[in-house]
Amino acid sequence: MDRFSYNGMISAEDLYYLLGANKNIRVLDASYSVAGGMQSPFDAFLGKRIPEAQFFDIDAIADREAALPHTVPDADFFAACVASLGVSNKDHVVIYDQSGAYMASSRAWWMFRLFGHENVYVLEGGLESWTRRGFRTVSGACDSPEPGHFEARLRSELIVSKTDLINNLETGAVTVIDARPAGRFDGLLPEPRTGMRAGHIPGSVNLPFGNLMDRDTRHLLDPQTLEATFSAMEIAEDAKIAVSCGSGVTACTVALALFKARGQDSAIYDGSWSEWGHESSGTPVELSA
Repeated sequence: MDRFSYNGMISAEDLYYLLGANKNIRVLDASYSVAGGMQSPFDAFLGKRIPEAQFFDIDAIADREAALPHTVPDADFFAACVASLGVSNKDHVVIYDQSGAYMASSRAWWMFRLFGHENVYVLEGGLESWTRRGFRTVSGACDSPEPGHFEARLRSELIVSKTDLINNLETGAVTVIDARPAGRFDGLLPEPRTGMRAGHIPGSVNLPFGNLMDRDTRHLLDPQTLEATFSAMEIAEDAKIAVSCGSGVTACTVALALFKARGQDSAIYDGSWSEWGHESSGTPVELSA
């Protein structure tokens, strides 16, 4: 398994090699699209995918009773869902996005880590990187895999709640990073969801997730450039970090970038702005000057 890195990423070339050399590789397509997309991610998955891949739906592998979108489910439900995708604790899991934009692939990566599975990686550049190199894809109906055996163990330090961040307003013990675009963080652009206020969590800092990717290749920036970005924002290497965004998806891209640069896990505010910024939440909001 020496082709697996320890920074959360794997190249298309290394995945291609490993799929032919090892039986304990499970590939998941975790693509996600905002409302109004022309094609559903699952339909796109059926149209083109890496051989043996299964579809990881962040809206289905979620607490379906929660009022907020794609809320983290309990450990037993997560375990049952990923076992149904053929994943066992012994497996190395590789996750990709069809676009390569690291949206829900980073969310799925974080969820696996949240539930105690460390052998999980994101495909650098996603499906686009795979196809660009001429590697085979398949289409059509997807056969159900043989069920795996997965036991989940919640790592509570990787998730924070609204209450945690309300308490942090007093203590300042946690550095809160907001992954939304600057205009939304500043309160100058409207939120895409109804019933939302403008602005950000008081004391949080803005690091739009798109700033962490190469605009041409859609790869995450190299570890040295990522570290320079974090250092320029005075995000200390020993800081306790919680990342927020609109609904807990792109926050995980920042968490993945931190892991790539520092080997450092970060907590995610699962409710994110969908919870904190809602007009009924009663939480304080800050606008940029």
